Amino acid sequence: MSAIEIPGDSPEKGKTPLTYRDAGVDIDAGNHLVHLIRDAVASTRRPGVLGGLGGFGALFRPEWQQFSDPLLVSSTDGVGTKLKLAFLTGRHDTVGIDLVAMSVNDLIVQGAEPLFFLDYFATGSLNPEVAATVIRGIAAGCRQAGCALVGGETAEMPSFYPPGEYDLAGFAVGIVDRPKLIDGSRIVPGDAVIGLASSGPHSNGYSLIRRLVMEPDGPGLNRLFPTPDGDRTLGEVLLTPTRIYVRAVLELAKQLPIKGLVHITGGGFTENIPRVLPDGTSVILDKKSWPRPAIFDLLQQLGNIEEAEMNRTFNCGLGMVAVVAEADVDAALSSLTASGEQAWRIGSVVAHADASQPRVVIHE
Repeated sequence: MSAIEIPGDSPEKGKTPLTYRDAGVDIDAGNHLVHLIRDAVASTRRPGVLGGLGGFGALFRPEWQQFSDPLLVSSTDGVGTKLKLAFLTGRHDTVGIDLVAMSVNDLIVQGAEPLFFLDYFATGSLNPEVAATVIRGIAAGCRQAGCALVGGETAEMPSFYPPGEYDLAGFAVGIVDRPKLIDGSRIVPGDAVIGLASSGPHSNGYSLIRRLVMEPDGPGLNRLFPTPDGDRTLGEVLLTPTRIYVRAVLELAKQLPIKGLVHITGGGFTENIPRVLPDGTSVILDKKSWPRPAIFDLLQQLGNIEEAEMNRTFNCGLGMVAVVAEADVDAALSSLTASGEQAWRIGSVVAHADASQPRVVIHE
């Protein structure tokens, strides 16, 4: 095998010099993106943030003196194949909110207040305007959650992604005092289960949703669908961003003890609720105790989906579930309503002796 001959320092005469842009990476476009998002990022600033956009690493100084035994809680997630709908519709303003929601809702179930968030945006060829729209959505989600967007990464990888497509990942860090950690360990039979309304399918089940809607005999994304706010296209309905529950839950935690919280994501009720239940307990839910949004009825009809599959794939109208003492139900519902949430008493915790039986029983 012959060795590679290393040329001299000077470019070969008569041969056009190549640049990084010739290979598909536009540094100027990246700089333009930073300019476009600067104000949106600044709008998320909160106490503890040190420095600004453009550093190699983000600095954050927690107010440790407010805690007796502070714990940092971290979470990471993406938006998944819901992004395909953004590509197909050309609407990119909501998926950034989804990205934040999927991480900060995971933090809040442990009682942690989100402190800061970082994003990863990867694409084959950077369109600064599209990327800026996505990141402005991320900033909007951070404002809803009360956390700072302290940094991120924009990766331009030619030929790695199809034209016009991108991927997103998000990373959140929160803080909770150990005595206020919510871990489900105090849940006992007789406790009440409360459900908080979702805004739709959130960011789960979209591989199935796309198959149902986009098949040749499916309705397609442009079909009008009735909503309480008037007719909207299915694409618009399905791109409704994931609801962020942080402020409502933090306020609830100030008023009464929350024994358990569940973010209803992939796996629905049957897979997620058992994650917080102590041994020897189960949950019985009354499916008639909350209204299921019509979008789920449509999806079930399109796929002839069995009810058990609906319950383990979609949130079916509840994006968050809380467990509180029976005596605290009315106060909890009042607090959540005052925070702008729709919430219902949806079930109870019961004793559970048989480990071979389901730990979530849903009465239709």
